[in-house]
Amino acid sequence: MESRKDQHVRLFQETHQKHTNDFDSVKFIHDALPEMSLKQVNYTTDLSFGRWPVPFFINGMTGGSAKTKKINECLSKAAAETGLAVASGSQKAALRDPELRDTFQVLRRVNPNGFIFANIGAELDGEQAKRAVAMLEANGLQVHLNAPQEIVMPEGDRDFSSWLKNLERIVRSVDVPVVVKEVGFGMSRATYQKLINAGAAAIDVAGNGGVNFITIENLRRERARFDYLQDWGQSTVISMLEAQPYIDQTVFFASGGVRNPLDVLKALALGARAVGISGTFLHTALAEGKDGLIAQINEWKEQMNQIMLLLGCSNVQALRNKNLILSGAPFEWARLRGPRPEALATRSGKGTEKA
Repeated sequence: MESRKDQHVRLFQETHQKHTNDFDSVKFIHDALPEMSLKQVNYTTDLSFGRWPVPFFINGMTGGSAKTKKINECLSKAAAETGLAVASGSQKAALRDPELRDTFQVLRRVNPNGFIFANIGAELDGEQAKRAVAMLEANGLQVHLNAPQEIVMPEGDRDFSSWLKNLERIVRSVDVPVVVKEVGFGMSRATYQKLINAGAAAIDVAGNGGVNFITIENLRRERARFDYLQDWGQSTVISMLEAQPYIDQTVFFASGGVRNPLDVLKALALGARAVGISGTFLHTALAEGKDGLIAQINEWKEQMNQIMLLLGCSNVQALRNKNLILSGAPFEWARLRGPRPEALATRSGKGTEKA
């Protein structure tokens, strides 16, 4: 019988397609005189728990079967070769069944010196969190929030009442930074305040626009489907707009629907310290293997350098001062809930003429 993890990968492959999303509603203003050279560009990013040489990473995806073990091996080898951080998929199954541990531990075995995130759900406790971290000798821990997926999943959880308390206990229990992340439905200001209060080291907004677990779980249902929830949640762009009041209070990661280096730079310009990529890299890994993924990552790094030069930005921090023009749904959201679209469009124009 096909495992749920293998079902997820198969259904991802069947539903993956390039499409527009809210990143297309965010525009930089072209400056015809960038006034710098490529050798001045440095895209290292500073986090509260260290410095990464590359401001994007391979986000948590899978594990728990022979097929997904091979995927994790491919992803982690590519991460080791290119200097990216990499995250595990949910380790819940391996915490229950020791025979599945190796499908996750391969991440560390092929990448002994890399930055690796362990991954559990918020329904688990502090002791389970410590076991997940130890399993991978992990540098950090992702705790995922996936209530919409659980609702649509036929065998999913129906009790989320302990999640926040569990998060607080997990933060106290582990000795690595805890990143709380969504799985493709985004977050809001109210959630950010709760997570900051709970002690999260970073927040990954993980908005919609990429891998859609409502679509995937719907395809696993024989009846009573939730097709009408296809667009549930906030996009990554809108989630980052919601984050603006908290940008200086915590570290934000942006993931969900990131398709290319320009999307990465738009997310960084909205205040993210790093950007997670799942679906785009998984699609490449499945289609072209490790070498294809390494080539794609290196192309992204090179192109990101060149676009930063085009923008006249020598570092990631400078991107946060670039004017951004919103349209479509992000414009309407910002108009109603902030920040004012006019403020984003003129934030680098205070006493200067720079775009």
